[in-house]
Amino acid sequence: IVIGPGSLYTSVLPNLLVDGIQKAISATQAVKVFVCNVATQQGETDGFSVGDHLSALQRHAGQDIVHAVIANNNIVQELPEAWHSAPVLLRKDPHPALGTGVRLVEGDVVASENRYRHDPAKLAAMILRVYDERHMLVLPAAQPVKETPALATR
Repeated sequence: IVIGPGSLYTSVLPNLLVDGIQKAISATQAVKVFVCNVATQQGETDGFSVGDHLSALQRHAGQDIVHAVIANNNIVQELPEAWHSAPVLLRKDPHPALGTGVRLVEGDVVASENRYRHDPAKLAAMILRVYDERHMLVLPAAQPVKETPALATR
């Protein structure tokens, strides 16, 4: 399961808040990967690091929502001022969210022609790398899902 990339609060998280989605994700034994954005979004994630993105995801969707986070490590100091954005950084001091058993996978996943976006080929290769190295992830047993009727009948 690949979560992201996309606007954290207006695209990624709303999909995870739909009734039953978190339960379904928790119930599967699939590898769960969060693709962190390569750049901040004005008014939404200003100043966010990779750990801040993951922390927000865990706070809203549960601590065990992902096994790994993919983060760009091909950082330039500044993006064009017109973008009102900055690169999402990996802090030198470890973020508490990255100490929760989630594996941090760093790589060059940014598009060279538009550093505000992921490069599809680079990102696909990184996702496949995470899958190929899934033996290195902490994969807890799937949680049973209690089904509740969506519609009560007489």
